[in-house]
Amino acid sequence: MKRINMFKLFAVFSLAVAASCNKSFLDVDPKAIQLESEFYKTSDQLLSGLIAAYDPVSWEGTAPSSYASFIFFVAAGDECYSGGSTATDIPQLQAMNNYTLDAATGPQLNFWQQYYTGVARCNVFINNASKTIDGVPDAVRNRYLAEAKILRAYYYFTLVKMFGRIPLYTVPLEKSTIYTVSQVPPETVYAQVEKDLKEAIAETSLPDKVPAATEGGRFTRGTAKALLGKVYLYEKKWSDAAQALSEVNGTPEAANIYGYKLLENYSDIFRPDNEFNAEAILEICHTAKAGSRAGGPISSIEGMMTSLYVGPRTYNGPVYTFGWGVCPIIPAFYEFMRADPRYRATIANIDSLVALKQASYVPGYLNTGKFIQKFAPLKQFRPTGIPAAQLNYPQNYIEIRLADTYLMEAEALLQSGGDAVRAATLLNAVRVRVGLPAAAATLENVYNERRLELATEGHRWFDLVRTGQAPSVLASKGFKANKNEVLPIPLFELTNTKLVQNAGY
Repeated sequence: MKRINMFKLFAVFSLAVAASCNKSFLDVDPKAIQLESEFYKTSDQLLSGLIAAYDPVSWEGTAPSSYASFIFFVAAGDECYSGGSTATDIPQLQAMNNYTLDAATGPQLNFWQQYYTGVARCNVFINNASKTIDGVPDAVRNRYLAEAKILRAYYYFTLVKMFGRIPLYTVPLEKSTIYTVSQVPPETVYAQVEKDLKEAIAETSLPDKVPAATEGGRFTRGTAKALLGKVYLYEKKWSDAAQALSEVNGTPEAANIYGYKLLENYSDIFRPDNEFNAEAILEICHTAKAGSRAGGPISSIEGMMTSLYVGPRTYNGPVYTFGWGVCPIIPAFYEFMRADPRYRATIANIDSLVALKQASYVPGYLNTGKFIQKFAPLKQFRPTGIPAAQLNYPQNYIEIRLADTYLMEAEALLQSGGDAVRAATLLNAVRVRVGLPAAAATLENVYNERRLELATEGHRWFDLVRTGQAPSVLASKGFKANKNEVLPIPLFELTNTKLVQNAGY
């Protein structure tokens, strides 16, 4: 599919003008500050700054042995083990799997750097684009501002989910204050997230939807409303969540005003050649074209590195290429899933190919012979002619999709004592799509459907935490209540700052 390059490729020039934080969100790049005064004077420069703000969304790695993928939260849940070559392979992953996280061990620094880099770039952009710019139409500038506010809301929402109490700043940090920033309660962060999203939604220049072929991946009013509904859900503002999500969902009988509808074929959602499909609401773009590689000139991985993670080790056979053997499916989850129509689109039974003598692989740590299918390294889509091809699968990651918002609205309706008939309609639209019979609209059934529908997509761990189920469901993995609901503040960020470590770490 043809698409505009700006949201699929690394914006090298624009990165020079964003006051980014490559080592710490507290770091300031003096060169960037000098260039900023001469920037943001034309539409092209404004667009470059917006691209820089978008860029961290897609990062899956930032340096050698530095990874930032949703797959870490899959390993932390009850769907998959950590895997890898040995019990010491990818220490960040092992720490998530067995809850041996501490300030120095775990993926938290990678996520902190990724999302605070995004925050910093959004703040620089919003600070500059909020002023009238000669030669730049207000409608264009206001649209870009709205997108930047959705981005900042997305970054902060992700950070508060992961870390709880975090620093909150909405303007570029002055040099004199960068080491005196302190944390605020989650409620304060959520209030800012709501404010940004509501202001973006109210902006008339923000489109309801964009043409996929040319602007796929850009945030729209539909994206903002879905994200706001999800934010309300996490805050347990049930009625507000149901209302916001209903505006996104419309009725299951027809595509809504944003063009969203469930795809007829469930497996088509995840095909790398079906990007920006009608079910996608917030889609994170990945590209092979940048040829990014850990430690190279472009060290922020822009491809889907997750595909390399989840492939079988030293694999030889049809359909797939090799991988690192990460996140083998837990047998209990395989049994839970195997009778469901979504099973084959979710789980790759590599051992069945081995039994038929069609394939071979080297079993890794905690191997079960079952692997993640949705993001598997498929031979058909492996890039060619670029360095580090295995790091740069072109598949996008759909972080919010319509089946997800259907089930979130159904949950919010049931929690608020709202329209149970509509809750059942939404729940069963998801089930009917895959050929399952209708089920009663109960919270248990909604949670069960989310577990099946969104399996291995990075949502299960967050669902368990926000619903209070994590301490019991994940006890066998070592999850501790009142501690492991959030990640530790990275040790690097605690040094010479006023940040305080999360309880229990």
